[in-house]
Amino acid sequence: MTRGFYVTTPIYYINGNPHIGHAYTTIVADVLARTARTRGDAFFLTGTDEHGQKVADAAKAAGLDPQTWCDRLVPKWKQLFASFHVEYDDFIRTTEPRHERLVQRVFERLRENGDVYRGVYEGWYCSNDETFWLESKLIEGRCPNPECRREVEWLSEESWFFRLSKYNQPLLEHFRTHPNWVRPRSAYNEMMSMLEEGLEDFSISRAAFDWGIPIPGGGGVIYVWFDALLNYITALGWSEDDARFRRYWPATVQLIGKEIARFHTIIWPAILWSLGEKAPDLVFAHGWITLDGQKIGKSLGNAVDPETLVQRFGADAIRYFLLREGHFGSDFSYSEAKIAQRYNDELGNDLGNLVRRTLTMLARYRNGLVPQPGETRFGERFTELPKRVEEAIFNLQFRDALEEIWELVSALNREIDERKPWVLAKAGDEAALDALLYDLCEGIRWLAVMLAPFMPQKAGEIWEQLGLRTGLHGSWEQTLVWGGLGAQTQTAPSETPLFPRLEIAVA
Repeated sequence: MTRGFYVTTPIYYINGNPHIGHAYTTIVADVLARTARTRGDAFFLTGTDEHGQKVADAAKAAGLDPQTWCDRLVPKWKQLFASFHVEYDDFIRTTEPRHERLVQRVFERLRENGDVYRGVYEGWYCSNDETFWLESKLIEGRCPNPECRREVEWLSEESWFFRLSKYNQPLLEHFRTHPNWVRPRSAYNEMMSMLEEGLEDFSISRAAFDWGIPIPGGGGVIYVWFDALLNYITALGWSEDDARFRRYWPATVQLIGKEIARFHTIIWPAILWSLGEKAPDLVFAHGWITLDGQKIGKSLGNAVDPETLVQRFGADAIRYFLLREGHFGSDFSYSEAKIAQRYNDELGNDLGNLVRRTLTMLARYRNGLVPQPGETRFGERFTELPKRVEEAIFNLQFRDALEEIWELVSALNREIDERKPWVLAKAGDEAALDALLYDLCEGIRWLAVMLAPFMPQKAGEIWEQLGLRTGLHGSWEQTLVWGGLGAQTQTAPSETPLFPRLEIAVA
């Protein structure tokens, strides 16, 4: 069986409203999934993490029971993704029976094979992060997570433990033999340092509260992180739908924020190996969107409302900005002024003006009909462009992919400026004018195809203005052949610019 392309986001902790950081990761996954679908089979999973102390506390503060709290918040996350044109294949909630049933099955399987055992845990616990910390990791007696830094408390309770220490050496060997399975390199190096220090078994149950998946046979609830990690396989029907599971597992790309790399690159593969399953092909721990040098997030009180950004700039412009502004994997700063500048300069002046000028001239000189291709070698210059763009996307180099695409945008604009269609028309050089107009229209067709994963709505609008109805999301290998735009195609330019110039005031 040929494996499909399987991309996941972290499931998002539902103790508050979504912010732009959540949209960022999910948009990246959407770009990967859309590109993978042009090659064949792809599956894109996202969802919400709904158990744990923080969710219970947030619900209590709102005067609600935890399930009602979650049920009221989940539509906000789905609306966020819809606003950004995200097309996921499955949205999993950890309170769903399909997930809870299989999490309990995993717990029983690991208990049967001896990797889960009963003991007593004593240690420092951060209730905000729902994480136990060694005393050596604390910073001035506080949680070492830079996003948190809250006081920790000493807990002592009976607990179920996972034998993580058993997998210390296998993990070291896996990291050494698969040096690119964790990216970027900074995340890989950080995890290697943890492995070289040595791992301890870790607690996977909680007895102090009851908002979680009950442990089979009693004894508390399953630790929220152990529960949450399993969503990536429960959504595929692990142990119940073997054909579907084998079709997509191991995951091709698992996207996470860098602050949760330890769970996904140390604990997660160990759990999988204990189940007899393979580790993901790639876990990518991306950087943060920052504002005034701080990560944007609920806990810092500087969360940016993504719905407001959509209303101001449009979803596709925000998608473009997030993937063009910084190298994926690194932190990058956000401001509305930066968004407005890229919107007006690159989207409005470069791309939007190219489409408008081309179709306006085509209407003036050829009644909006695409002419026959002429004697030109313009297309030969870009024969390898689709391959370079696709490779950059699958290598998670989204900024590089967009820069490659913009080479064609710039080249088409130069053709207009240098060859001056209006001069050719005045001189009566019809053959040269036909050749130029065809190259411009065909180049725009290529742009629509390559931009579709990044800006699906605007790419669709370009496609329709070219008079095309099908083929935008087809195989690049078949679609991106120069000369594919049929002569005499009737174009349908819009009176509304693709990216109307922004006049809003930004700080």
